Amino acid sequence: MTIREQLEAREHDILSPWATFADESAGREQEMQPCPYRTCFQRDRDRILHSKAFRRLSNKTQVFISPEGDHYRARLTHTLEVAQIARTIARALGLNEDLTEAIALGHDLGHTPFGHAGESALNEVCPQGFRHNEQSLRLVDLLENLNLTREVRGGIVCHTGSRKAATPEGRIIHFADRIAYINHDIDDAVRGGIIRESDIPAHLRTRLGASHGTRIDTLVTAMIDYGLQYCEIGMDRAVHDDMMELRQFMFEHVYRSPEVRREETRTRTMLQSLYRYFAEHPDEMPDDYFVLMTKGEPLERVVCDYIASMTDRYSIAVFRRLFIPNSWSKTD
Repeated sequence: MTIREQLEAREHDILSPWATFADESAGREQEMQPCPYRTCFQRDRDRILHSKAFRRLSNKTQVFISPEGDHYRARLTHTLEVAQIARTIARALGLNEDLTEAIALGHDLGHTPFGHAGESALNEVCPQGFRHNEQSLRLVDLLENLNLTREVRGGIVCHTGSRKAATPEGRIIHFADRIAYINHDIDDAVRGGIIRESDIPAHLRTRLGASHGTRIDTLVTAMIDYGLQYCEIGMDRAVHDDMMELRQFMFEHVYRSPEVRREETRTRTMLQSLYRYFAEHPDEMPDDYFVLMTKGEPLERVVCDYIASMTDRYSIAVFRRLFIPNSWSKTD
């Protein structure tokens, strides 16, 4: 037996019956010779980790745009926190950690610069609309052609929205993503002076916890308890309702705060200006994107591909080059 086959056999010995097993994967769009020492899901995780899009996540905003300080989350640190939470849940429930980790690491690969503000900006101007989960799937399928398994691809595109992932591991990411961003955005908002911990409604601090770590522990424990009882991914209704109420609190006091809205307006102006410019000058995009149009991809879609791929600082640099006269940047 190869090392991979030994790992696959071990999964059947140690994982729960409702787990997703690597040797029962639905496979890839393009057949590949199996790796002798990694399961298909371990291989997908590695392909994502080595992708260019994953590296770019370190310079993409989570919520706060160009924050002053080194401790605010970026899209990469969010991704790693999602992976940590998701793996803890998968391990406790006897589900496939490798599949869970691969989906978690790939779920935000298609995110724009400047977080959801950037996503909204492109969604307003692109005729086909723009949703970061669908862009993540487009990225792994077309833009970088990672040729991932169907289980990982399905988990990536279903991590947000109303679609339900086909695997329990994919459904974990839907919850782990929410658990991660609600709690780390509270942490960043407190650090940024937008809210105080004491602003969180008292009943939520009592029931979910009065600190970052305690709240995560409460929500993760609720998912583990639910999974052990029902062999399904979810959480007790009361805890879920509290989490959603906390999420609504964040929308009202942080995501829609004047400080964040002010930055979002600047982001919208910049990214939509870039979109219109490259829609009129497609030959100025890098060759990798220009070539897509020769293969039948719509211009508007390819322009979104290019802008979504940008990091925060790269998009600012391109905007300055295109729209700000050099004389404005000169000093005496």
